[in-house]
Amino acid sequence: MRFLDGHRPAHDLTYDDVFLLPNRSDVESRFDVDLATADGTGATIPIVVANMTAVAGRRMAETVARRGGLVVLPQDVDSAAVAEIVGWVKSRHTVWDTPLVLTGGDAVADALNLVHKRAHGAVVVVDGEGRPVGIVDEAACAGVDRFARLADVAQPPTVAVPLTTPAREVFELLNSHGAPLALGLDTDGRLAGVLTAVGALRAEIYTPAVDDAGKLRVAAAVGVNGDVAAKAEAVLTAGVDVLVVDTAHGHQEKMIAALKAVRSVSPQVPVVAGNVVTAEGTRDLIQAGADVVKVGVGPGAMCTTRMMTGVGRPQFSAVADCAAAARELGKHVWADGGVRHPRDVALALAAGASAAMVGSWFAGTYESPGDLRFDEQGRPYKESFGMASKRAVGARTRTDNSFDRARKALFEEGISSSRMSLDPQRPGVEDLLDSIGSGVRSSCTYAGARTLEEFHERAVLGVQSAAGFAEGRPLPSGW
Repeated sequence: MRFLDGHRPAHDLTYDDVFLLPNRSDVESRFDVDLATADGTGATIPIVVANMTAVAGRRMAETVARRGGLVVLPQDVDSAAVAEIVGWVKSRHTVWDTPLVLTGGDAVADALNLVHKRAHGAVVVVDGEGRPVGIVDEAACAGVDRFARLADVAQPPTVAVPLTTPAREVFELLNSHGAPLALGLDTDGRLAGVLTAVGALRAEIYTPAVDDAGKLRVAAAVGVNGDVAAKAEAVLTAGVDVLVVDTAHGHQEKMIAALKAVRSVSPQVPVVAGNVVTAEGTRDLIQAGADVVKVGVGPGAMCTTRMMTGVGRPQFSAVADCAAAARELGKHVWADGGVRHPRDVALALAAGASAAMVGSWFAGTYESPGDLRFDEQGRPYKESFGMASKRAVGARTRTDNSFDRARKALFEEGISSSRMSLDPQRPGVEDLLDSIGSGVRSSCTYAGARTLEEFHERAVLGVQSAAGFAEGRPLPSGW
């Protein structure tokens, strides 16, 4: 990475402050670009879903890993629950999505409660042997009594094929039959997965993030308090593929001690630690045992740290400095926070990050853990909240006595409740991954890069004013 005039500005920069210039390029297609990370995590796209309770759950972990990314389960999740979630994710198919299943005797109300849990938006009705007998979507339930039985409203499946059917063939079948959903059957004819036409296309474009056994990858976080070694060992025993040691202020002695404790249990997976915003902090965490360092203090949408404390740093400069320090030691950084557009991911990668960590942007998707709600105008949304907010602190300290809980509640930071609207054009996390992937791939073609490492090496950046950033915004309604 270099700046256009050869000199980096004396002041720090955010993503909005910089832009990428096109280079002479022989990369003819976006599909010539390999988005796999080089940080040892096994991700095939440079996206990590942040360990936020309102964002990272089993549905998110399954879906994102199937498209090559990585989800970090929050540190507040009990180790037994982590083990259950990891086992569940690793039992999922790498192509076919997990179906929502009910029986013909269940009510329409039951189906309506489920259809928004997944982007495919359908419930499959099965018999007592698990064989599919019908499909119910929201449209099929419109104008129907909520206590009606699903057997009365289900439509017979049009496309039902073995799980081994190639995705391209599934797409052709769905296209020729005009069907919205294909059902994948095991060798006994039982329902084992579902696939939409778009899902079949994605299966041909993305490479799942899988472990050596071909199972989907998932990460988990632990905090720096208590018996860190025991917590780390429990999470590692659960089978996570990446261990994240997480605290808001990563450049502190407790983090150094926590990393040493983690290393004492000899983890055989990459260890990530953070958060920091300086080269010195990056070097200290790497020397203490981190393979990847999380960079970012205060850029997140739910974070009030900078307004409460004045502490933090503009994210682009923080990532660039920390990435340079990590690369000198043969390690990597994740750019954590501040991502609001695909361009921000591209700029983080240009600055030297191996991946961008996304939180609140993904909260407003079907796959995030929260229940789908509707505002006064009927628009769908989900709730998001910061991990240092009153809501998160209350959950984290639920086993403390009442005095200690009350004392800690005086010092929370972050937003406890925010409405994250579902984008009607991109309501699922896969839709957002498509958008991000498209933008990053195009950035690489403009730079003349076929890999993310080449992109970092070839990236040329300029600095712009607020007016320059505004000029680049589309104006779909005219001016």
